[in-house]
Amino acid sequence: MSGGAQDTAVRTGAFARAAIYALLILFAVYYLLPLYVMLVNSVKPLTEIQQGRMLSLPLLFTLEPWGSAWSTAQIGVQPTGLKPYFANSLMMVVPAVAISTLLGALNGYVLTKWRFPGDNIIFALMLFACFIPFQIALIPAARILGLLGLAGTLPGLILIHVVYGLGFTTLFFRNYYEAFPTELIRAAMIDGAGFWQIFRRILLPSSGPIIIVTVIWQFTNIWNDFLFGVSFSDADSMPMTVALNNLVNSSTGVKEYNVHFAGAVLAALPTLIVYIVSGRYFVRGLMAGSVKG
Repeated sequence: MSGGAQDTAVRTGAFARAAIYALLILFAVYYLLPLYVMLVNSVKPLTEIQQGRMLSLPLLFTLEPWGSAWSTAQIGVQPTGLKPYFANSLMMVVPAVAISTLLGALNGYVLTKWRFPGDNIIFALMLFACFIPFQIALIPAARILGLLGLAGTLPGLILIHVVYGLGFTTLFFRNYYEAFPTELIRAAMIDGAGFWQIFRRILLPSSGPIIIVTVIWQFTNIWNDFLFGVSFSDADSMPMTVALNNLVNSSTGVKEYNVHFAGAVLAALPTLIVYIVSGRYFVRGLMAGSVKG
């Protein structure tokens, strides 16, 4: 009787595992299908795509669409390709991620280890800022950038992304530092360490997991942003996502779909690389501060 029950349980477990794997494979195919379509069509001649062979492998492999998307495609009125706008996105995302991560770490440190009256209210307001839609902030942000003389510039875009991402970075570091032993901070204070020494020599060296989480989060959000880029940039400071939109919409005559696909892959490539290289550390970093003690 018990042996039959055990056999049934084993068979049920195997069936459940098979169903889970089949479902996961189905989801993976569903989510990877757009990437597959972009990749295979970015290395085809335009004639193959026009024949309706979008899902088939290329009969003639070519990298000309990639070269055109990178350096010669028409972006607005100039055939510059995406190269200068890729550089704009890099010059925007690197300082914005670095500044917002550092400020988030500092905020998390203050809100957990240097408590003051009203600190919970300030944290609640910063947390509330995470849920404010982009569209609500457009007009106030445009007004502030205009007063500061930063409208249509890369520093203006950097400032916008730092301010908008500060709520998320503060949340990450605050939750992480909440589980950090306060006794170490007190011991360092007894030994004569000050505010900045504790932050620089104790907190930051132990913050590797949450720094990885914050960098991945911020890098992905800032690189993929379109609304702030199209609202606060001009022709010289346009980020990659806005340039890609102009590439697709400014084409005249025959639509070069293979060039458009190549441009889309180029725009998505940095975030894909970040997730492939360090994606496993994202979940580890989130879990590192989830258990106190």
